[in-house]
Amino acid sequence: MPTSAETRPAISVIVPAYNSELTLPELIKRLEPALKSLAGQYEAVLVNDGSRDQSWKVIQELSRSHPWVRGINLMRNYGQHNALLCGIRAARFGTIITMDDDLQHPPEELHKLLAKLGEGFEMVYGYPEYQQHGLLRDVASWLTKLALQRSMGAETARHVSALRAFRTQARDAFADYHSPFVSIDVVLTWATTRFVAIRVRHDPRTAGVSNYTFGMLFRHAMNMMTGFSTLPLQLANLMGFFCTLFGALVLVFVVGRYLLFGTTQQGFPFLASIIAIFSGAQLLALGIIGEYLARMHFRMMERPTYTVREEIAPGGGEET
Repeated sequence: MPTSAETRPAISVIVPAYNSELTLPELIKRLEPALKSLAGQYEAVLVNDGSRDQSWKVIQELSRSHPWVRGINLMRNYGQHNALLCGIRAARFGTIITMDDDLQHPPEELHKLLAKLGEGFEMVYGYPEYQQHGLLRDVASWLTKLALQRSMGAETARHVSALRAFRTQARDAFADYHSPFVSIDVVLTWATTRFVAIRVRHDPRTAGVSNYTFGMLFRHAMNMMTGFSTLPLQLANLMGFFCTLFGALVLVFVVGRYLLFGTTQQGFPFLASIIAIFSGAQLLALGIIGEYLARMHFRMMERPTYTVREEIAPGGGEET
């Protein structure tokens, strides 16, 4: 590990904060010695994503007492990835690290990501050695990572994590991105495909509860599938092909039975099941197409990705 300040990287740590007034002071306390040992210059950008507690007040106090801490206060809750995008665009230094606000990503593990980044990779994930949630949360996480793997087109997607390290120049690839639907992991693939994932320690949550529920993770997965991939449309097309093939086989069966035995298939249940299959397939395909049209509609409305209410510079002063 480099010892000279001139040879050590300059690091910006981006932390989206939501209802984290209890964990932010301890996070900054542990970040400081870790960054001092790793970076020649460093900063922490804390993005308050419409918290309902006193998180912004805590961020203001931390900025006044720590000259390397900056704060950004968003107008409302836009979502973790939107807040991350805001912080990434505000980063001032050449290496960016993103992490959660709940202390489950130990600052003491950051050196592992930087060491791997120094080997020539352009994007490093730190995924937990062991992590367990409830069944529904695990299923939602699996769906999210499946959607990511399809969208990113990389095996590393199975090990994506909110703990990331990458070069600041990667953000140039999505400098003009303004959609309200954001997936940081997907837009980073627009800059590079040199990903790697390494195991890091994952600590239990010390305060509060997770803000990610099954429903939120499921919606995030669907947003990625329909916002950054054509897989649902391809599946609908494939489903339509098999339904048509099935219908043709049924027609051959009915005609063949009539020619061979002089009778047709009797019974309302048979007819009803055939109608249900085709109607269900059509409605599912229309629903998928509707999801894509809805995203086009929202993008045409030019809804903002995020809106900043105010920024706090190091030392507690307001930025312009």
